[in-house]
Amino acid sequence: VFPQGRLRRRLRPSPREQAAFLQVSSGGLVSRPFRARPRIRDPRVPESHTTVVKAAISSYRKAIDEGLLLKLPFTTIFEYLQLLQLVSTAMNCLEHHGMFYCAAAVSDFYVPWESMAKHKIQSAGGPLNMQLNQVPKMLFILRNHWAPSAFCVSFKLETDPDILIQKAEAALRKYGMNVVVANELANYKDVVVMVTSTGKTTVSRRSKEDDLEEQLIGLLVKMHSDHAKQSNPDQET
Repeated sequence: VFPQGRLRRRLRPSPREQAAFLQVSSGGLVSRPFRARPRIRDPRVPESHTTVVKAAISSYRKAIDEGLLLKLPFTTIFEYLQLLQLVSTAMNCLEHHGMFYCAAAVSDFYVPWESMAKHKIQSAGGPLNMQLNQVPKMLFILRNHWAPSAFCVSFKLETDPDILIQKAEAALRKYGMNVVVANELANYKDVVVMVTSTGKTTVSRRSKEDDLEEQLIGLLVKMHSDHAKQSNPDQET
């Protein structure tokens, strides 16, 4: 018969369960008893994962305590662009020793502040038409005005592999970046292409246990060091 006490579930009942409930509620018996879905238990984290997470949290807290990491939270595109300007102009004094790793996926469109509704939009007014403006491209301003001597790295993500490198090379020329990291959405965790004015370098993850970012950052650090040495040959980086 229909299992008692199991009608209230977080998951939607299957068609078979619904038919059984209707049959029981009408005074009949379920012709084919079914097995209720097992309850989802709390997931257990493997010990190896726990060790890795603890080490990452310890390194994170150590960086904050030593003043090596400054968190600047933001929510809106307005806050992000304002913080980008403040940070960039503050780092301008570092000249070639400064490095910008612009990996944020900034929205392509936004609603201008003056166009935002001041009060709750009423549904009685009928269909809603919204016009979005393009978010201004700030990489060019960062490179040419806010911190012109810094080492700048930006990212280009595409879903079409046929245009990925072309778009990355165009961004390199248009915004004056030192490096554009090109990645495809389908395999962005496994392979990236570092596009520079002198060529392209493919970085692939060695194994499932390795992080692609570790290899990428190592190469970028070396490129930044070379950039600083070439700009200031008599100074140490």
